[in-house]
Amino acid sequence: MTTTSQKPRQKGRRFDPSPGKIRYSRRWIGATVAGGMLTTAALATGRLKTTALLASIGATSLAYATLYEPRSPRLERITLNLPRLPLALDGLRIGQISDMHLGLRYTTENSRWAVHQMAVEEPDLLVFTGDFVSYEHAIAELPFVLEGLPRAPLGRFAVPGNHDYWEGVPEIKQTLTDLDIEMLINEHRPVTIGKETLVVAGLDDMWDGVPDIEATLQHAPPQSVRLLLAHCPDALDYISGQRIDVQLSGHTHGGHMCLPGLGSFCLPRFGWHYASGHFHVNETQLYVSRGLGGLPLRLGCPPEATIFTLQRGSA
Repeated sequence: MTTTSQKPRQKGRRFDPSPGKIRYSRRWIGATVAGGMLTTAALATGRLKTTALLASIGATSLAYATLYEPRSPRLERITLNLPRLPLALDGLRIGQISDMHLGLRYTTENSRWAVHQMAVEEPDLLVFTGDFVSYEHAIAELPFVLEGLPRAPLGRFAVPGNHDYWEGVPEIKQTLTDLDIEMLINEHRPVTIGKETLVVAGLDDMWDGVPDIEATLQHAPPQSVRLLLAHCPDALDYISGQRIDVQLSGHTHGGHMCLPGLGSFCLPRFGWHYASGHFHVNETQLYVSRGLGGLPLRLGCPPEATIFTLQRGSA
């Protein structure tokens, strides 16, 4: 992470589901195999009612995971207690939209829903944590999908994700600029509230970008509260030595399926350590959004948009 040069479009690089890029849960695989074996055994021994019951459970779960939950987003409300938070920033509200993945099923509707939620909530600051599109042709949808976003008095900022690099970061960045959303790539912007400063920093994508945390925070006010936008949550493990108060990420989609005892079904590289939700790591609070889109398969981790409230107090 020593250079800030932006890499060109990774033309034609689509999602790679191989184990080297995605980690699949052994628990999920084992449970699936066990379920199949039980169904086969029930059928082989003539237990038709048991076979029918198991088949019904499987079909119902599949229908729910492909037809209902992927298009049933939730608005999550998270309070972040920060002991170093100045009084001027106490109560500040941040809206996060992540992983829209336009071009895939349900993504336009989910993203328009998220925009409406932000318009209703009117947060002070709006952030987007990457993967705007899954296909190049969907870049043209962005003005329509993001129409109606609130102005956000402290600004609207974004970082790129790996899919954005595969489909065209320059085009996406220009489209966002036209919509008054600033894409930060290894850079930061100081936001002033009264006499206090909130640093909004954007780290380049870890998968296909050139992340450089030193350049990102260069000349940032040393005593300011620091908010880092990083598409990949595992970026937190690469920024040791730099003080970050809050990191907001996406990328993982919560593992697409997540149930008690089984955990996340699959996680992409640079998202292996923090699947979803709120984490405390040393002095940094990390929140990993489940995002709005991606593969239309979700069970136990519905799509989300998020509203954060910063609060002065013990973490």
